[in-house]
Amino acid sequence: MRSFCHFREKILFTVRYLGCALLLLLAAPVLHAQPLVYRGDTDKPLAVGTSMHILVDSSNRYNAATILQSGGFERAVSTSPIFPVVPGTIWVRFPLRNLSADSVLYIDLQYPNITQISFYRQQGDSLGLLKKGGQSLPFAENNQVGPNFTCRIVLPQGDSAMYFVRINSRHQVLLPFFIADRIALDRSQSLQEIVIGLYIGVMVAIFLYNLFLFFSTRDSSYFIYILYLFFLTIAQIAVSGYGYKYLWSDYPVLNRYLVTVTSALAGISGITFAVYFLHMKRFARKMMPVLFGLVVCYMVAIVSTLAGNNSISYNILNFISMAGGLLLLGISLYIARRKKYKPAYFYFVAWCAFLGGIIVFVLRNINVLPYNNFTTYVLYVGSAIEGILLSIALADKINSLRAEKEKSQADALRISQENERLVKDQNIVLEKRVAERTEELQASNENLSSALHDLKDAQSQLVEAEKMASLGQLTAGIAHEINNPINFVKSNIKPLQLDIKDLLEVIGEYDRLHGTDPEKIEQKLADIDKLKKQIDLDYVKTEIDSLMNGIKDGAERTAEIVLGLRNFSRLDESEIKTADIHEGIDSTLVLLKNQVPDNVRIIRDFRAGGSIECLPGKLNQVFMNIMGNGLQAIRQKEVQGDESLTISTEDIGDQIQVRIRDTGIGMTEEVKQKIFDPFFTTKDVGEGTGLGLSIVFKIIQRHEGKIDVISAPGKGSEFIITLYHTLPESAVN
Repeated sequence: MRSFCHFREKILFTVRYLGCALLLLLAAPVLHAQPLVYRGDTDKPLAVGTSMHILVDSSNRYNAATILQSGGFERAVSTSPIFPVVPGTIWVRFPLRNLSADSVLYIDLQYPNITQISFYRQQGDSLGLLKKGGQSLPFAENNQVGPNFTCRIVLPQGDSAMYFVRINSRHQVLLPFFIADRIALDRSQSLQEIVIGLYIGVMVAIFLYNLFLFFSTRDSSYFIYILYLFFLTIAQIAVSGYGYKYLWSDYPVLNRYLVTVTSALAGISGITFAVYFLHMKRFARKMMPVLFGLVVCYMVAIVSTLAGNNSISYNILNFISMAGGLLLLGISLYIARRKKYKPAYFYFVAWCAFLGGIIVFVLRNINVLPYNNFTTYVLYVGSAIEGILLSIALADKINSLRAEKEKSQADALRISQENERLVKDQNIVLEKRVAERTEELQASNENLSSALHDLKDAQSQLVEAEKMASLGQLTAGIAHEINNPINFVKSNIKPLQLDIKDLLEVIGEYDRLHGTDPEKIEQKLADIDKLKKQIDLDYVKTEIDSLMNGIKDGAERTAEIVLGLRNFSRLDESEIKTADIHEGIDSTLVLLKNQVPDNVRIIRDFRAGGSIECLPGKLNQVFMNIMGNGLQAIRQKEVQGDESLTISTEDIGDQIQVRIRDTGIGMTEEVKQKIFDPFFTTKDVGEGTGLGLSIVFKIIQRHEGKIDVISAPGKGSEFIITLYHTLPESAVN
């Protein structure tokens, strides 16, 4: 996560570089001879800081034998300079004078992500190699205790020496050089071990805790969060160098990729967790494309790293990590304040803690804050606080759900007790009224029974008439659809029989060769060849393949129509079950294909999940009636153009919305108010019973759904059906 600061640092470094270059030229005689003095009077390492001079050799012009002749060294403008991915070599030199009592000192570079590093001491007109190392070697070959690169030097009290460091790296380079004796170095490394150990311990504990909650609740938010914790922890371990020390010490090639790859994966999983945890599809749907774009950028960074171009990867991570962090911070604040979603407050505070650590880290690297233990390790503290707060937020989510459930149960119990009391009070009153009304009801019971019987007979006859009318239209369409491929199959059978007859004739001639005189076989073979040419055997073979393919196509089309009919009919329609609403729409369109005019386009725009609890057969009847009416409305237009029937679906929270829009003649406001009334129809006498849309309305009611109509004369009609993904308990009783 240290990559957050590099982009800003590069800009600041460029400005400082241009400003300081002139000062260095004017003050060169003074600056050149000012050595770094180590007195050893404190137990803390001494920062080399601005005592170092730096040369960026992008073309690798210099080596240990020629670097002393270079005049391109420039004094550092910050205590810990930062460089982007440099294709060549970075040379650092600094003079050191030892005034301490200890003659054995250590050069400590507190940054582990260096591919190759060499330490030199100037000896007259040449450089003597002190130590070589880097992450391109197995960890054991670096001969050091911690992940940072250290070099032991011997400098007697009062002596001075010029030291050079040569750096090649596939990563961005940070140069916090320190001089320390053995005690100060051990204290610094021990503190680093303690902080990193505590950080890893906290993150592992949070990881295991949330893993346990995931297996307990099966909530996908926990699974995504533990992925985020995993990649974030691995990224921090990779950046700190402890992964190189403990996990992949014998596989140094992994150091090329893991810093950027794990940082990108942490970013991707962090965005994914935010989407699920903050319910962005519900509260901030318009930001989803932006977040998807950030994920794509992270993927580009991963691909770039794997392709060997870390420079592009770091540039992408520098910008996207900061932009994504600020964007998620803003989204969480918006959802918390505008949507009143309590978990968003936890997310906002947690993200503020993490960004706070990043800001302190950046301010340290641009010399606004000093380079000390607090500014060095604050990023780990912020990351751990973020993990703890998000874990608390997820736990609070469980508590909120439990509290809501308990409150719901308490309300239900209270309402039940109140209802029981009211029932008892009402029973006394009702008993009196029942006694008074019983005599009246008994008197009218016979008349009502007779009227009810007559009404049921009439209702049954009308519903049956509607079903028969729909069945007649459906049967006519299916018969027409099946008749076409069957006729095609039938027309291919006769030519196929003739071709097979010709083949059998040739085969028969070959069979008769078995009893023929050997001297006449050649003559017989010549006759058979003549016969084969006569019937054109090659053409017969080609024609048989064509005829068989035609029969196969006809059979497949027939099977497709039968499958659509089976899906439409759904013999289990009386049972509530989970079904794909898109499958029902498609099967209905298959059966209506014969009714679709040539100038009408069927447009499907399915964006919903599609899986709902319903009575599948009943819903298919709804789609059949509405789409059939829409096609009829299009056929009634006097002027026909490019017409369309559009069916679209969309998820809205826990509901699915189905829109069926036609470009037919439309309806007046008066007609629209009556279309769901029983027996109301605008069709001619004998063409409809007026029960189709009434049945549609009742089926939607049984599913506790809603149906709306948008229509105007000459502008077509749109039916909007809203259904629950999961049926309420009171539905379809």
